[in-house]
Amino acid sequence: MVKKEFDELNDQLQVRREKMQELRDEGVDPFGSRFERTDRSKDLHDKYENITKEDLEKLNKKTSIAGRIVAKRGKGKVGFADLKDQTGRIQFYIRKDEVGEEQYQIFKRADLGDFLGIYGDVMKTDMGELSVRVEKLTFLSKALRPLPDKHSGLTNVEQKYRQRYLDMIANEDSFNRLLKRTKVIKAVREFLDNLDFVEVETSMLHDSAGGAAARPFITHHNALDTDFYLRIALELQLKKLIIGGIDRVYELGRVFRNEGIDTKHNPEFTMLETYAAYWDLSDVMVETEDLVRYVAKKVNKTTTITFHGNDIDLAPKFKKTTMVEAVKEATGVDFSKDISTEEAFKLAHEHDIEVQEFWKTGHILNEFFEKYVESTLIQPTFVTGHPIEISPLAKKDPVDPRFTQRFELFIGGGELANAFSELNDPIDQRERFIEQAKESENGNDEAQHIDDDFVIAMEYGMPPTGGLGIGIDRLTMLMTDAPSIRDILLFPTLKPEK
Repeated sequence: MVKKEFDELNDQLQVRREKMQELRDEGVDPFGSRFERTDRSKDLHDKYENITKEDLEKLNKKTSIAGRIVAKRGKGKVGFADLKDQTGRIQFYIRKDEVGEEQYQIFKRADLGDFLGIYGDVMKTDMGELSVRVEKLTFLSKALRPLPDKHSGLTNVEQKYRQRYLDMIANEDSFNRLLKRTKVIKAVREFLDNLDFVEVETSMLHDSAGGAAARPFITHHNALDTDFYLRIALELQLKKLIIGGIDRVYELGRVFRNEGIDTKHNPEFTMLETYAAYWDLSDVMVETEDLVRYVAKKVNKTTTITFHGNDIDLAPKFKKTTMVEAVKEATGVDFSKDISTEEAFKLAHEHDIEVQEFWKTGHILNEFFEKYVESTLIQPTFVTGHPIEISPLAKKDPVDPRFTQRFELFIGGGELANAFSELNDPIDQRERFIEQAKESENGNDEAQHIDDDFVIAMEYGMPPTGGLGIGIDRLTMLMTDAPSIRDILLFPTLKPEK
């Protein structure tokens, strides 16, 4: 900020503080107290927007509203202002000869950003705008800093995310998108509750980081003198509840992954995971498809959405393909053949794919898919047949044990959901964990650790189970056409200001 702008801002701060003191000197508390309101702006528009000026006068309806001043106009003894609350905005109209000198001076001293309470008649102006004619005005809170310019809004991207409250005040789209997130979560809960899933809360501090391939955050508990991990997934504890006898269980909860930040990733995010005893992958496909449609209908009132310039139709049956088929169609490379690790490394080099030393053929197949296929899957597509190397918690494919009973759902060029026919053989599970431990020793810092406690739980008997994971943030992005995950997080992770 240049010095001139800084000085101007200081001038505005000083003027607002002077007005605050003037209010106090006149016996008005500039930071108010409880105010009883009978309506919000949307209530008034819904009730009276279609009633004529003359009929409104006959109704003689009184209302009590409250909100922030976002526009103010008028001269002399008559004034107009727009009051904004959570549901929208409404105009109020004030006359000095009707409210008196004291009340009118309160209005005159009110700045954009201040909160007022208004009691008066519901009316329409000669121009037909629904308004409230003020009988009594109550000062509720003084804004000591000016709001962002109403024409340019909040254009600084860093400030938009760092001062989310200003973004919500200045940008209607941001405000509505963030509110829609709550509708997405409510719709998810409704859908699962209707299927008799039980919602639970599990612990965020784990003594072992498991349930996903991710680098964890580590913290230390002083009293126990023990390191703990912020959970990277909900999976293993929810499976223990399946073992404990809850047939259908889900959790909506925060998970934490110590990874990079981009338009699809934030170090903490909200995950939905569901598990249903006696289900397999086919059941979870139906669950996932129905869930996505249900949320779209509840939140957007349609199954046709626009995302990043693409029109996406959620109504038809979702397409299905295998990872091997998709890679072969995109690159001509056929991983259904028995390809050695050495041959896979050679294919990766020929197709400009960077490899890591601990990789095997399955890792390279997955990298082919991510580089050449994933971004092309715009319409809803289930991709199945993931390699066993990248799916340590999924059942093996009984026909070809190189692959697993797993799917990922892709919409709009990105992954939305991940699901398994869950591995319930404790001996196989321990062997998978051992393979993951070897990867960790060879440099894979996202490999899963051997979780003896989980394996012991499985040894008491875990029924066949279908499991699903959906990123709530990505689902919200899809439903709101958000350009970045930061646009649907109230307070995204940012580097602290110096």
